Amino acid sequence: MKFEGKVIWITGASSGIGKSLAVELSKSNTKLILSSRNEAKLDEVKKECKNPANIKILPLNLEDYNSLTTKTKEAIKLFGNIDVLFNNGGISQRSLAKDTAIAVDKRIMDINYLGTIALTKALLPYFIKQNSGIFVVTSSIVGKIGTPLRSSYAASKHALHGFFDSLRAEVYQNNIKVTLVCPGFVQTNVSVNALTGDGTPQNKMDSATKNGLTPEAFSKKLINAVKHEKQEVYISGFKEKLAVYVKRFFPKLLAQMIRKMAVT
Repeated sequence: MKFEGKVIWITGASSGIGKSLAVELSKSNTKLILSSRNEAKLDEVKKECKNPANIKILPLNLEDYNSLTTKTKEAIKLFGNIDVLFNNGGISQRSLAKDTAIAVDKRIMDINYLGTIALTKALLPYFIKQNSGIFVVTSSIVGKIGTPLRSSYAASKHALHGFFDSLRAEVYQNNIKVTLVCPGFVQTNVSVNALTGDGTPQNKMDSATKNGLTPEAFSKKLINAVKHEKQEVYISGFKEKLAVYVKRFFPKLLAQMIRKMAVT
């Protein structure tokens, strides 16, 4: 598929992967709808994009998933249609399971899972009616492999795989595509904003995140994967990608490796 002339909706578009996707896609004669909670940052992203006249801002909060049906109707009205939804918004975690308040577990699931599927379900009838559409879902390598300090985050990403693998089969006859993308470490503020056990942000960047792929490099790889209608793609460094295959073929070995990871 080609992105030229398409209307593309991106959540989590105010920074990181979402921002770099917006900047890169704006080069391809697309019409973009940029969403996140922070309208001021969305305006800044819009200014960095090419053809800002083809870009609309629609603030939303994935955690308020009951509002997303109304937001979807607003999004469709902006350009008259939507062709692609990048479900990119989300939040991470840095805390041991034993130290994590259940309210934090719930918030992570509300944002990463329920918010994402609520937005998807709100747009789904429109995609079915037009007999086309693409859902791109930002999961994580942790969506395939649970690691220390990320129990609820991993759970929320694993849940996305279950939902969207099922959805892909259900809507195949409607010409609707689903791409699940699993990032490894990417140089964004995901670790800075990650929730600790009491729900406060970690407020520091992990060294692995700091040394990860640039958002620009990641976005180009993701856009290429969507163009080629990949169902699931791992975009990461060698070690993260290798771990996915070690789990598949040598699960006990991976379990031993995971146990040796630092948990403090």
